[in-house]
Amino acid sequence: MQLLVLFLAALVGVSLGVIGGGGSILTVPILVYIVGINPLLATSYSLFIVGATSLVGAFNSWRQGHIKIKTAILFGTASISTVFATRKLLVPLIPHHIARIGKFEVTASLVTMVLFAILMLAAAIAMIKNGSNKNAQSPPTDPVQKIRFSRLLFYGVAIGLATGFLGAGGGFLLIPTLVLLMGLTMQEAIGTSLLIIALNSLIGFTGDIGHFAIDWVFLLKITAVAIAGIFAGGYIGRRTDTAKLKKLFGWFVLLMGIYILIHEIYAG
Repeated sequence: MQLLVLFLAALVGVSLGVIGGGGSILTVPILVYIVGINPLLATSYSLFIVGATSLVGAFNSWRQGHIKIKTAILFGTASISTVFATRKLLVPLIPHHIARIGKFEVTASLVTMVLFAILMLAAAIAMIKNGSNKNAQSPPTDPVQKIRFSRLLFYGVAIGLATGFLGAGGGFLLIPTLVLLMGLTMQEAIGTSLLIIALNSLIGFTGDIGHFAIDWVFLLKITAVAIAGIFAGGYIGRRTDTAKLKKLFGWFVLLMGIYILIHEIYAG
């Protein structure tokens, strides 16, 4: 079991290294269904694992000149403040028991995993679609003039809420946004996405301090393996067709999302 968890943790890092996202899509189900951690605590652990791993990947991208720091700050301001406020102020207010519909009990854990499954389905569709059509749209020729700040703000807040409530970095939303709204190349979008995910996740995790009992030995072990995975992912990404890998990963995530949705509804 421990070897399986470590292997899957490495896969989290590989996905971040190859496509600049998808780490939290794997992390939360691994922690909930294989390790047996409560979903709310799993979202907290996911923030740290994905945040630390993304930070290492972002540093590597920065060394290669693939990060737009100003873009990360501009886009990240809304999402970072949203995720911190969500983890610090809103998540602690969520009651364990939310409602009862007949014999069906709606709990915070159930709602968390159902929403996460829906997020996985949306991510999978986006990855499959983008993986099938590499040149669907070209970035704007003058990104500074083309940016719509209201839309940028909306995306920042939306990603902040997803990260805050579900521990999801939102890389599958970030990358197309950075390419289409900000005019970044794919390599720049992946690197900048990793930096934004790192800031969102780690700052969101600080909002959990004092709310959860953290098993640091376990958390650091999983994080170390995921960090090793991101280096492997970077190596794979430079030598393979990332569009095909992204599409394959999308189908995998789609099946996982369907399984979680069915499992949680029938188990509840």
